[in-house]
Amino acid sequence: MLIIYVSDYGHTRRAAEAVAEGAERVSGIAVRVLAAEAVERDDLLDADALVLGSPVHMGSMHWQMRRFVDETLSGLWTRDLLVGRVGGVFATGGGLGGAGGGCELAMLSMLAVMAELGMVLVPLPKSSDGFRYGGLHWGPYARCASDELAPATPVAGSTTLFESHGAHVARVASQLSARPDRLAVGGG
Repeated sequence: MLIIYVSDYGHTRRAAEAVAEGAERVSGIAVRVLAAEAVERDDLLDADALVLGSPVHMGSMHWQMRRFVDETLSGLWTRDLLVGRVGGVFATGGGLGGAGGGCELAMLSMLAVMAELGMVLVPLPKSSDGFRYGGLHWGPYARCASDELAPATPVAGSTTLFESHGAHVARVASQLSARPDRLAVGGG
């Protein structure tokens, strides 16, 4: 499982680490956490699951995540190299509003990329531990700003939610990786 993130103030990096902690609790799952600018093509090809995490930038994924999508993922899309892999997302945001000023839109934009890649999308069940601290059915989010829009530490319970999401994505990846036909394309 590969967790890829972009982080301006460290909040999204810490969220990525929490996702990894949850995933590592699932037997047989190897987890790597990488900043988007450090990801190589082979890192993606070696992973059964991919989780993208981004802070919100102007109501969407961060420009560095968009750059990663355009420069790295699009090349894999042309050859269907990630079809059948598992995908999940998370976001952090500090804008106005309880959801961090666009976390839902940032997650949707990353999920749209994964759908385009032919990946199996893993949502966040409302029964996930910590859901009330920042759960959306698309994935977990953390609000990382004060009411005055200054960077702030996310709510303590949100870490549990990111861990729950990591474990959920890892369980789905584990089940699908046991199926040798999961990457079959076409001819159904």
